[in-house]
Amino acid sequence: MERKEEIRDFLISRRAKITPEQAGIPSYGELRRVPGLRREEVAQLAGVSTDYYTRLERGSLRGVSDAVLEAVASALQLDEAERTHLMDLARTANSPSRRAARRPPQQRVRPGVLRLLDGMTGAVAMVQNGRSDVLAANLLGRALYGPVFESTAAAGPGTASRLPNQARYLFLDPGAGDLYPDWQAIAATTVAMLRTEAGRNPHDRALNELVGELTTRSGLFAALWAGHDVRIHTTGTKRFHHPVAGDLSLQFETLHLPGDEGQSLFTFTAEPGSASENALAFLASWAASPPEKTATSGSSAPDLRSHAGPGTLNPQPGKTEHD
Repeated sequence: MERKEEIRDFLISRRAKITPEQAGIPSYGELRRVPGLRREEVAQLAGVSTDYYTRLERGSLRGVSDAVLEAVASALQLDEAERTHLMDLARTANSPSRRAARRPPQQRVRPGVLRLLDGMTGAVAMVQNGRSDVLAANLLGRALYGPVFESTAAAGPGTASRLPNQARYLFLDPGAGDLYPDWQAIAATTVAMLRTEAGRNPHDRALNELVGELTTRSGLFAALWAGHDVRIHTTGTKRFHHPVAGDLSLQFETLHLPGDEGQSLFTFTAEPGSASENALAFLASWAASPPEKTATSGSSAPDLRSHAGPGTLNPQPGKTEHD
């Protein structure tokens, strides 16, 4: 990903989102040729010259002070995620040398974290990296995300040992819309998180390859990626339509693991006394006592190991209904 192009497109996209009225600039009913603010208006709001801001918008952030970046962020009314992204872009632009893109070593989850996952029996727990690879999951996590673990699209072409990837599943597996009732919103959030990660780690070869693959194979991904939206995803509610447990609405929390750079722990819990709590308890019971292999059906018991990797999850047809 070319840094200057990335910086330019991000700043232009943010400038286009701010109207003169939002910025407190009177328009006097004039016909404007550009959406949002003009460059000179952003420069005025940021307290810099138009020529200087134009240079910034052309991607030249080398040597720019944090004070100037903060002024530009305020002028563009950037939120926390967008401010952080701008600072990341500046940080990588100011790097003394450009490193060649390289594939990072396989990320492993520490034994202590795996034991923590296995000890969380009443909640869904999983560890992901910034590329949305699922590195590990507890028993309930593998049961809830069974369709993702089973998806050949999530693992990528011709690589049986590759980690399941949430973004690849969302955009390349036709069944993703069945698992996620709010598929459109989740897809947009996922792209925004990948864009944020690209700002932090522009030389991550695996991330660049993933973005290239999804841009080529999914028109929606390409359109969302071109929007340059970024997001910090820490807490919220996620809905599932699970093939075994039916409909669930779960609250999630995201915890970054300071000792393992780039890894985050995701947990999902249900509201006490809710139908989703009953559904999650049913799923936990089902996962603990999976269907046994039968000679007639040829199906096998699901592989619900903590470590992420190819497994088999063959739920019974139909869904469980809840009051």
